Amino acid sequence: MDSCEERISNDSVDSSSTDVDITFLPLIYEIIRSLERDPHDPAQKNAQSQDISQKVLEIQKKLDEARDQIRELPGIEYNKRDQKLQLKHLRNQLQLKRQLILKFRNMYPFDFRS
Repeated sequence: MDSCEERISNDSVDSSSTDVDITFLPLIYEIIRSLERDPHDPAQKNAQSQDISQKVLEIQKKLDEARDQIRELPGIEYNKRDQKLQLKHLRNQLQLKRQLILKFRNMYPFDFRS
C-alpha cells in the first residue's frame, strides 16, 4: 500500500460534500432587500445600518463555517494528480477482485450434503 492509499484509508469518512452548509443566498437576499429600503428618518437609517452590519457579520460567520467544513472533507488535501493515481489504484483493485470472483465461481462446487 503506498502513502496515498494509507492516507485515504486513515481519513475519517464521517462527512461528505452534501454535509457542507452553503446556503448563502437567503442572507444575501436579506442584505440586498435592506439596502433597497430607503428610510427618510435618520433614526431608521441608523437602525437599518446596524441591521445590515449584523447581517454582514452573519454571512461572514457562515462563510468561515463553510470554509472549516470544506477543510474537514476527506480527500480535500490531495491534488488532481494524487486523486487520479488513487482512482487508478482503486480501479486495478476492482479488476483484480472481479477476476477472483469469476475464478471462484468457475471452481468445482463443493458437496455439502453429509
